[in-house]
Amino acid sequence: MPSLHLPSRFSSPSFPLINLTTTKRPISTTAITMSLSSSPSPSISNNPKEHKDTENLIAQVLKYHNQTKHFFTNYARGPHGLDWANQPNPFRRYVSSPLLSLLHFPVENNQDSTSVSAPLYHSLFNSLPSPKPISKSSISQLFYDSLAFSGNLHPTEAYIISPAVDSVCDSAFVAHYAPKEHSLELRAKIPDTFLPSFFPSNAFLIGVSSIFWREAWKYGERAFRYCNHDVGHAIAAISLAAAELGWDVKLLDGLGSKELERLMGLGIYQGFESRISQLKFPEIEFEHPDCVLVVFPNGVNDFKVDYKELSLAIMEFGNLEWIGNPNSLSKKHVCWDVIYTTAEAVKKPLKIDDRFLVDKFQSSGVCSEGSYKGFSAREIIRKRRSAVDMDGVTKIERDTFYQIMLHCLPSGCGSGEKQKRQLALPFRALSWDAEVHAVLFVHRVVGLPKGLYFLVRNEDHLDELKKSTRAEFKWEKPEGCPDDLPLYELARGDCQQIAKQLSCHQDIASDGCFSLGMVAHFEPTLHSKGAWMYPRLFWETGVLGQVLYLEAHAVGISATGIGCFFDDPVHENLGLRGSSFQSLYHFTVGGPVLDKRIMNLPAYPGPSTDA
Repeated sequence: MPSLHLPSRFSSPSFPLINLTTTKRPISTTAITMSLSSSPSPSISNNPKEHKDTENLIAQVLKYHNQTKHFFTNYARGPHGLDWANQPNPFRRYVSSPLLSLLHFPVENNQDSTSVSAPLYHSLFNSLPSPKPISKSSISQLFYDSLAFSGNLHPTEAYIISPAVDSVCDSAFVAHYAPKEHSLELRAKIPDTFLPSFFPSNAFLIGVSSIFWREAWKYGERAFRYCNHDVGHAIAAISLAAAELGWDVKLLDGLGSKELERLMGLGIYQGFESRISQLKFPEIEFEHPDCVLVVFPNGVNDFKVDYKELSLAIMEFGNLEWIGNPNSLSKKHVCWDVIYTTAEAVKKPLKIDDRFLVDKFQSSGVCSEGSYKGFSAREIIRKRRSAVDMDGVTKIERDTFYQIMLHCLPSGCGSGEKQKRQLALPFRALSWDAEVHAVLFVHRVVGLPKGLYFLVRNEDHLDELKKSTRAEFKWEKPEGCPDDLPLYELARGDCQQIAKQLSCHQDIASDGCFSLGMVAHFEPTLHSKGAWMYPRLFWETGVLGQVLYLEAHAVGISATGIGCFFDDPVHENLGLRGSSFQSLYHFTVGGPVLDKRIMNLPAYPGPSTDA
């Protein structure tokens, strides 16, 4: 019988061949060859020196990406064992910074959790409530529902750049969010004219940074990937928590790394770039500036950002009186230098000609709104936990699966346009067209045949995907699929074993209702935009992952992110050659096995790369 299977060079007694029935003759599979092409890009300078510099940066990114792949025969470089006595402190604190306490908002004590003032989860995908004013209460709820206390490694840090807020600070300020204390650490007071000069009334900024050491301590060289997954989770968590309050969120992606460093008050060590291989404390615990988000009242769509003038104003932050010094996280360190070299390569320069565009809110599609359990957005956000294991039994209905997929689309539905632009919540926070798709292993969906499916999140890529993947794939819409859901059946068959094998032999990938790999339009995107798009591709996967977490809980099941998977075997099973498309993140959704040890712990709605 025609089949799709693991290539023979990966077959062994512990890797049995997996048959997926198809309707066409299979083609042979060849080894993956990663391309380091240097074709010029229309958006990259034609200046020979600048073009060469750009290609060198892209080459460094591709070197890192290939070097940190997992294979059946070996894993990416990491620690041989974990030095638990030297585990990094999961919380950054600024010693001697004044601590500004915030209000706590436990859902069980919220009398309005089901009232009009607390919108239902699924309603946020259709429209946003009226915006709340900036206050101690609203700022407290935003952080409480997005980046509050976590029990994980917590590599992501957050900063707020805000106007004066009664009972918090009497002037505009920059503060670091301390999640364990659910408080703000005052870093600096800034001119009250700064925010109103560039943004609408009641707007403020949130900066996001990463401490690579917190992840590298456990995961080694692959940690840079995981940190950027977490940035995406944070962007989505902030966007959804802001939506509860009637606020919209957008990346200020025209700003460069230097502006981000200055805006958040991050100390950058002299000569850092030239001494990466000799980094020592405290340099190895430095914070890498990732992005800045502007949070503003929804419905305000007519403001523009002058990045040139904004940059000049931000660079003056170097003259501010910054308060507090970062605490140390570990006594000993291991320097995974390829992480820091790559972090330098992907730093984005200031782009004064970048367009800041706030699109009209686009509602998501509705297929089976009755699948949701009537929870408020806050209830779903606060109960979000990563599944430790799946029960291998729970099933969901086909329409529920389709509804989840509709909320994974970037543009919503009903606009009459192809999926491409990111207009729907929370993808609208991103500043580029969708570059990430999903290949789905369907295990337990009632009314949908088991097998391999593909969700095309940017339909401009559809023809290229068909040509790049196996010739025997069907590329047919499954039965009952909504017209505006670009979901395609590729092959039928039981793919539980292959899903488990590809996700580092983890049962959790096969025991759920479905699992998936997030496949990015990879090297062409780097060449068309620049090396700085590399982390942004991971951000997009993290945003998508956060949606899957919340969707799963909203329909009464659970989910977890899977950072460990065998990269090129995934590509070979799809028939992908070269590096036009690459799998960047895996996920699984299904019925959880409840872990009684953690059932009473507080939930954490923010970033997480778990398995």
